[in-house]
Amino acid sequence: MTSRRQITGFSNPTVKAIRALRDKKHRRRERRFLAEGLRLLTDALDAGHIPETLVLSDARDPHPLLEALEQAVDHAGGTIVETTPDILAKITGKSNPQAVAGVFSEIDTSLETIERDAAPIWLVAQALRDPGNIGTMLRTGDALGAGGLILIDDCADPFSVETVRASMGAIFTQRLVQARWEEFHNWLRKGDGQLVAASLRDAQPYRGAPYQAPCFVMVGNESRGLPEEYENACDLRVTMPMRGRADSLNAAVAAAVLGYEVLASLEI
Repeated sequence: MTSRRQITGFSNPTVKAIRALRDKKHRRRERRFLAEGLRLLTDALDAGHIPETLVLSDARDPHPLLEALEQAVDHAGGTIVETTPDILAKITGKSNPQAVAGVFSEIDTSLETIERDAAPIWLVAQALRDPGNIGTMLRTGDALGAGGLILIDDCADPFSVETVRASMGAIFTQRLVQARWEEFHNWLRKGDGQLVAASLRDAQPYRGAPYQAPCFVMVGNESRGLPEEYENACDLRVTMPMRGRADSLNAAVAAAVLGYEVLASLEI
């Protein structure tokens, strides 16, 4: 049975608990994360993810997608909270919050969740520190039809509010994995999979390179790039020409450019 309540006080324990999910320590402890906005929550619902708690502004306008969210949470026995725009702003950390937010159970990010042949291309990121880049790579993977995003080593938290927002809903549509390099590399070599690095070390032009499916496209840290050991372990290293003064592309942009070239090469 759905729990439905009206909250009008900033000091309410439910408000404090949901707001605390903006902090990484609390997210990890509770194994839950926060998402905001009608489009993002609708994408989640379409992908089979129903929020445990749905937070609605009491100043919202009626909308059929909001009604669908309420019905889904109601059917799943979740909690629906109605509150003021000011309290919703405190929860989300935005001065102009959207009319709805949701609390979701953390998604399983183990390597065992991957079926490598489920898609011709996968994105891999090593030690990315910018949550916006991780969110953008998830969104890029969705656009590419990739199987998902594999985060290697110490990356920014993929369930932070900033990452979820930047993913534009792809946090729910893309398979997300977190692993150490040794774990990922050992897993990859137990089956099919070509590991391709965007690199400057003994690399060939990215256009016309011999890509093979399933192709795992890997980019490195925003400032340091990939460790030499990781690049040496790749099946293929490719480079993209820099026509101006910049010596490299943003990590997420590089993944997008290379990803579309892989798809074109595989004629998908």
